[in-house]
Amino acid sequence: MKVTAIIAEYNPFHNGHRYHLDAARTMTGADYIIVLMSGNYTQRGVPAIMNKYLRAQMALSEGADLVLELPLPFATGSAEFFAKGSVALLHRLGVVDALCFGSECGQLAPLQAAAVILNEEPPIYTARLKECLRFGHSFPYARTEALLAACKDIEIDAAILSSPNNILGVEYIRALIREKSAIQPVTLTRTGSGYNDTVLQDTCSSAMAIRRSFQESGGPQRSRTQIPESVFDLMTQNWGRTFPLYTDDFSLLTQYSLLRKFPTPLDNYLDVTRELSNRIYSLLPSFDKFDGFCTSLKTKDMTYTRISRSLLHILLDITDEQMQSCAALSYAPYVRLLGFRPAAAGTLLKKLKDNCSIPFISRLADAPSLLPPSSLALLQKEITASHIYEAVISQKFNSPMRNEYKQQILTSAY
Repeated sequence: MKVTAIIAEYNPFHNGHRYHLDAARTMTGADYIIVLMSGNYTQRGVPAIMNKYLRAQMALSEGADLVLELPLPFATGSAEFFAKGSVALLHRLGVVDALCFGSECGQLAPLQAAAVILNEEPPIYTARLKECLRFGHSFPYARTEALLAACKDIEIDAAILSSPNNILGVEYIRALIREKSAIQPVTLTRTGSGYNDTVLQDTCSSAMAIRRSFQESGGPQRSRTQIPESVFDLMTQNWGRTFPLYTDDFSLLTQYSLLRKFPTPLDNYLDVTRELSNRIYSLLPSFDKFDGFCTSLKTKDMTYTRISRSLLHILLDITDEQMQSCAALSYAPYVRLLGFRPAAAGTLLKKLKDNCSIPFISRLADAPSLLPPSSLALLQKEITASHIYEAVISQKFNSPMRNEYKQQILTSAY
């Protein structure tokens, strides 16, 4: 039995994701596909446009056999922490043979070369990184320049080292190396529009472009050609009932959270520096909307995404100490099941439960007996974050609030 894993957000699920699922199964000869998916908040530091259960249902309807939830601190972390948490969890499942991810370059060799340099940090890399940072460049730019300096004998260019999916691919490989994992990395070329493209293409647009089209047109119809039929049906059934949620829907909560914490320094929260903490407080009187506040906080060496993640970490109470606790648990405190395809229940779930070396949670009621105190505290914080998300849905759409403790495991067939 061969099992391939995909790490995803599906924010929202589109044609490119369906292609990825199909290609991963074909390229690796997989009998089963496990999707490790972010929950209600994403790596860009924003709430997902629709809740994790609807996104998991879409994945199951389009070919995933099992959907697991990536714990909150990693799902909202930088590329490095996102990859560390994802790979550590997949490694400890004890059943995954391959990890298939998309990349702009579609080649493993340059990504593997960059991963080795980043893990080993040779002197030429370290010196160039420090030099760029000293001149006030952002960390992503400085790291790219340092990698280029250390990769002179390898065919790598700045485009490879600065493209979003390539960067994440490098981090996956770094994490696999650190774990000494037998999971084999496999990459396929990203098709269609780029990760950050905001304009719809014919049939394979970016998730960002699709989200923007939702917001501009007031519905999913304009993106009809970008989305598989079963997914589009789920979207139309749930539009205006449970989604869409946008970043600015969390504006008042974020403003309240910052006002409540003033004037206590915020640099104990993940990704927040003392400089950013001071800047947040200095601009807080002009806070209007979440998106606009992020833009006003942006500087030459602090990207919008870094700021957005920082504000989300403050709102959801994700601290440096919490990430250190995760590190002490080898970045894999537990694994939580969101849904599965009935045909996978017999073989895959049994093998997973037999081989998994971390607590496997299918019912929240079982968590106190399965988890040590530090892991249970992390799970409880994640449940609170999900309830915050569901409370915003409830207020926006005047609908009953979903209770995590009463949510059933999803089952679906395709």
